[in-house]
Amino acid sequence: MSQTQNQGAEVRGNLVLEIQSAEPKDDYNVKLEVFEGPLDLLLYLIKKEEVDIYHIPIERITTQYMEYIGLMRMLDLEFAGEFLVMAATLMMIKSRMLLPVEEREELEPEEDDPRWELIKQLVEYKKFKDAAENLQTMRLIQENIFERGEETIEVPRDKSGVLEEVSIFDLIAAFNQALKRAEVDEVGELYADTVTVADKIEEILSRINSDGRIEFTSLFKSNARRKEIVCAFLALLELIRLHQIRAIQEAAFGHIVIVGVQS
Repeated sequence: MSQTQNQGAEVRGNLVLEIQSAEPKDDYNVKLEVFEGPLDLLLYLIKKEEVDIYHIPIERITTQYMEYIGLMRMLDLEFAGEFLVMAATLMMIKSRMLLPVEEREELEPEEDDPRWELIKQLVEYKKFKDAAENLQTMRLIQENIFERGEETIEVPRDKSGVLEEVSIFDLIAAFNQALKRAEVDEVGELYADTVTVADKIEEILSRINSDGRIEFTSLFKSNARRKEIVCAFLALLELIRLHQIRAIQEAAFGHIVIVGVQS
């Protein structure tokens, strides 16, 4: 586990999970990196909660942000130290929001709202991100118009009712819901150790080859234990990393479907 992750051990907030109890013991070494940054996660949470970016419910967003940090640590995902810096920033803003207005003005004579600097960062980053996504869409359209030799490039369908690639934060959110429904592993229970990440990789590929597509929720049995759910999710992330499967959804925050890369 990296030094950054060790430093983040104390930054957990009010997590729904008991992290160590769900950690899988498995010989299959899955080490994945989260390429999105903390501002991406905040924008995701703001969109998910359907709140105005200029009026962030800081307490609710901070709690959810800390939960995601805990989930990424539990899954042993590699994530940048900036996530922990943002966690500290959110906690500081949250504490200042609890101060009486008079005390807050003494600390921040220029701005009444402790969230303002963060809001400005988010607004600027969102403009940059939207512009980058528009350029990417234009590039894909151009590639679809002008063939590269015999290769045909399909323009991804989005914005209109259609299939969109799922972000890592969508996957973590869905995983968290499955984990909350799971039965807690009993101390010393043998069942939880009989399932491995390698087993789940084989199972997912077999089902994809047989059925073509599978619902994300069907990866987790109704009576599955936490360790089995963690193994299934790590298997899913590993197959996505290896470009053997794709995770898509028909609407923002909708049902997640797993398909082969050719689908």
